[in-house]
Amino acid sequence: MIELKTKKLLLAAVLIAVGAGPCLAADEMVQPHAPGIESPGYVWNEREQEKLLALSALGNPVRGAISFDVCAGCHGFEAQGDEEGYYPRLAGQHASVLIKQMTDVRAGRRDSPTDYPFLNNHVISVQEIADIAAYLASLPVTPDNGEGPGTDLAHGEDLYRNDCKNCHGPDGMGDAEDFYPRVSGQHYEYLLREARNIRDGRRRNANPDMVDAIKGYTNDDLVALSDYISRLPIDNGEAASATTDTGVDQ
Repeated sequence: MIELKTKKLLLAAVLIAVGAGPCLAADEMVQPHAPGIESPGYVWNEREQEKLLALSALGNPVRGAISFDVCAGCHGFEAQGDEEGYYPRLAGQHASVLIKQMTDVRAGRRDSPTDYPFLNNHVISVQEIADIAAYLASLPVTPDNGEGPGTDLAHGEDLYRNDCKNCHGPDGMGDAEDFYPRVSGQHYEYLLREARNIRDGRRRNANPDMVDAIKGYTNDDLVALSDYISRLPIDNGEAASATTDTGVDQ
């Protein structure tokens, strides 16, 4: 417990140092740039060592809640994100998906200069990544996510059933084993932004299968699809997949 509190104080000090001017810590806060979907030979969800270590670790949600505290300023203390779509809902997401995204940011495969200072290996360990993922996966999703305009839901449903259902599931619950995220309960604005980023090649850790599925979509198509997804029923009865430990002393 003391170690975790010390790390949080250290992170605050480092971030203050970054804002104060050039220093070694500031250099360490600059996100690296790893090859992504724009690069020949890109392999989605490559078997990278840190990711494999985090996936094999026994995530401790109690310790994860403490580690997540520094993230709550943006994602919210219950990890529900914000309706404007700046910060996604993380609550109820599969631990495997969360681990993949955190290690992708850490390695520089997903560009996120906002998240990187909180995830780089000078601040957080692989075990803590597993702990945070286990904690977030255990949280319920509240039924107040931001929704779209509701103007073309039938078209959005057709698009989802034809191009998205096989991976994300008929109810948007995703697939932990295959690293397909849960999309039900996610905010409309975030869904729309990320769909555009994936279609336009700005989401560098995107699954090529998804890029192929939506590359011909118009902006109106993406609005209809994201709107439909934002209205999928929220089911907290099916817990997100996580390997967890309930003790605090490991």
